[in-house]
Amino acid sequence: MSLKGKAAAIGIGELKPFKTPGREIALELMARVAAEAVADAGLEKGDIDGFFTCVPFSDPGWLYPASAAEFLGLHPRMLNIVDTGGAAPAGMFWRAAAAIDAGLCNAVLCVIADLNREPEHRLSPFSVQREFEAPYGNIGPNCSYAMIAQRHMFEYGTRPEHLAKIAVDQRTNALKNPLALFNDRPLTIEDVLSSRLIVDPLHLYDIVSPCAGGAAFVVASRDIARRAKHPPVWLLGAGEHCHHSSITYAPSITSSPVQAAAQTAFGQAGVTHQEIDFVSLYDCYTITVLVSIEDAGFCKKGQGGPFVMEHSLTYEGDFPCNTHGGQLSFGQPGLAGGMSHVTEAIRQLMGRGGERQVKDAALGFVNCNGGVMSEQTSLILERKS
Repeated sequence: MSLKGKAAAIGIGELKPFKTPGREIALELMARVAAEAVADAGLEKGDIDGFFTCVPFSDPGWLYPASAAEFLGLHPRMLNIVDTGGAAPAGMFWRAAAAIDAGLCNAVLCVIADLNREPEHRLSPFSVQREFEAPYGNIGPNCSYAMIAQRHMFEYGTRPEHLAKIAVDQRTNALKNPLALFNDRPLTIEDVLSSRLIVDPLHLYDIVSPCAGGAAFVVASRDIARRAKHPPVWLLGAGEHCHHSSITYAPSITSSPVQAAAQTAFGQAGVTHQEIDFVSLYDCYTITVLVSIEDAGFCKKGQGGPFVMEHSLTYEGDFPCNTHGGQLSFGQPGLAGGMSHVTEAIRQLMGRGGERQVKDAALGFVNCNGGVMSEQTSLILERKS
């Protein structure tokens, strides 16, 4: 089954990330970006008949989609949680298109918001990582992504300055984004390499900064999209893949499920890598971007380091990547960090990128990542002329 041209994004909403949340809850942020996205789509709340969300890290709870829909005043004919970590935002897009194609709904609100704080209570399902890894020192994603970076350097000769170049170019993009958390000064490769070493070989500027925020987008049927007030952004292809949860059990820690997800997306879309005008790649760490560039097929495996040094990843460069600054400079508001990659791709294809607009952007590639290079979802999006 192909979802090519079956549905399009027609509206977006996004908060400027912030560091110190007050007494608000994630649902309040969700309400703000949901209202913005629906209005941006030129719709009324009553037009929304599909609803996708995630359970925020800061607010775990039961029956979350129904609770959130009730809070937002929605009465959806179809609703669900997409629980694939940071891959969920891209996963929401193609699931919304599939629901529309199946006749379950016509206009789907996809929304995520989160706060930069621990929940008052936490659900505790069985966790392989907690039981068998954390007690032995592999604590959290910093260690796991550092393992990936170290192994990539060993196998392919990748150097710390290759990773630093990604952070530097994305900061250049963030300087043109008024919503970015870090848009006050540029970075240099030396700045990144001289910043505090967190887990060898990853420095402070190789790693996202947690914050609070939220984002949303609306996916609609062809009939609604053709009447939209903004140029609709059509789904051409989507792919999803996962072959591990814990990095300990990954077949390879330098190759990822991005390979299969991207291959499926390109196959559905019927376009080539050379036709892509920009990429929007999940960037919890600089090594995530480098591995994703390779595994998505934009360069050969192991050549990601030389590739990022030879190409400009800025909005006006020859390989625009994360034109909003990426999570590294935009900020990572929990699961909503990945949402920023989807909303930025939609924004660029609508021609609403402002000072950071990619010239003549018509095709964009998005990849969102869950866990430690675990769940992967790829999208190819198009603005038709």
